[in-house]
This record gives sequence, C-alpha cells and structure tokens, in this order.
Amino acid sequence: MVKSIKNLLLEFARIHRFLMRFFRELITPPYEFKEIIRQCYEIGWKSFPLISLTGFIVGFVFTKQSRPSLEEFGATSWLPSLISIAIVRALAPLVTALISSGKVGSQIGAELSSMNVTEQIDAMEVSGTNPYKYLIVSRILATSIMIPILTFYVSGIGLVGGYLSIISHDDLSMLSFFTQVFGAIEYIDVIAMVIRAVVFGFTIGFISCYVGYYSSKGTEGVGKAANSAVVASMFLVFLEEILIVQILSFFNY
Repeated sequence: MVKSIKNLLLEFARIHRFLMRFFRELITPPYEFKEIIRQCYEIGWKSFPLISLTGFIVGFVFTKQSRPSLEEFGATSWLPSLISIAIVRALAPLVTALISSGKVGSQIGAELSSMNVTEQIDAMEVSGTNPYKYLIVSRILATSIMIPILTFYVSGIGLVGGYLSIISHDDLSMLSFFTQVFGAIEYIDVIAMVIRAVVFGFTIGFISCYVGYYSSKGTEGVGKAANSAVVASMFLVFLEEILIVQILSFFNY
C-alpha cells in the first residue's frame, strides 16, 4: 500500500516536471516553426475525412432523434435552435476531442514510443538537438491549435447534417434554417466552445506525448503507449467536460 502511494506520488511529480518543462521550452528560443506546421498538417488535415463523416452523422442523427420529442408538443419549429445550441455548446468539442483522442492520440503515443524504443530520442540529444522542443512542444502546440479549428468545422458540418435531416420531413429553406441557428447562438456559446476545444486539445497532446516519451523499452511498450494515450485522453476529456460545465454554471451559463 505504501509502495503504491509512493509510486503514485512519483508519477505525479514526473507529470508536473514534464508540464513545467513544456512551458519553459515553449517560451525559450529557438522555435521549431516548421515542425509545428508539419504537425498541424498531420493532426488537422489528415483528420478531415474522419472528422467530416463523424460530424455529419452526429448532426443528422441528433436531429432525427430529437424530432419525435418535439413533435409531441408541436414544437418542431424549434429544431434549428435546439440543434445549434446542442452542437455548439457540447457535441462539437466533445465529439472532436474523442475522435482526435483515438486517431491523433494513438498516433503520437505510438510514434514517440517507437522513437524511444529505437533510441532515436537519445540520438537526437547526442547530436545536439533538443528532442523535447522538437518532438513534444511542437505536437502539444499542434493539437492545441488544430482541435479548436476542427471543432468549428465539426460544428458547421454537423449543422449541415441537421439541416438535411430537417428538410427530409419539412419544407425549410437554408436561409431560414441558418437564421434560426445563428439567432439561438450567443457570443458566450462560441467562447465556451473554444475554451473546451483548447483544453481538450492540450490534454490530448500532453497525455499522448507524456505516455510516448516515457514508454517502456521493447516493442510491447509501443502498443501499451498507444493504448494508454487513447484511454487516458478520453478519460480526462470526460472529466474536464464535467469540470468545465460546473465552472460555467457558476456564471449562469
């Protein structure tokens, strides 16, 4: 029992040291702009097909499932407002984060773990390159930048899916639909969505990099790192969602 507590405290200490080093390396030159841009491409652009399909399905299915409940009260005209609030406030950042945890998190965890196994990280240190700045800082920044951008995209594609679901039953013009959508969204909704996306993006990047950077040696460690990155990222995303909702509730949001 004492040994387990000691190991847990040591793990928290290593996480804290890893986090503090990130902020120190973040503001210390030189800056790896080319690697950050490359990681943004790897994380953002290559996720577009999966994100597009998922966002469209979420918007379409959510609208389809919400219709029967509103029909009981004769309030199907509220569907555009309901969709916009649900997608912007919660579904878009949460769905984007979960999909990215699976795709991006496993990719980063496996990539860094394999570099650790093949001693490429050690070779970078010997050659005079700062592996932490090149490998870790660039990836965490890329996820923190691209997850919010992908969240806005998921919001848009989800609303398109919702619109197509509505017009399969009702005669509603696109202009009327988006007029109701933007009428229901407030400035604070967009701010809350961005905050969620940035927090989720940073968490995914940080956890995936940490797990991969400190993975155990051997080929088995690569699989464990990829799996741990996905599981830990998703768990923390849900935990952070609960905390953010509670914090925003204090502001009557």
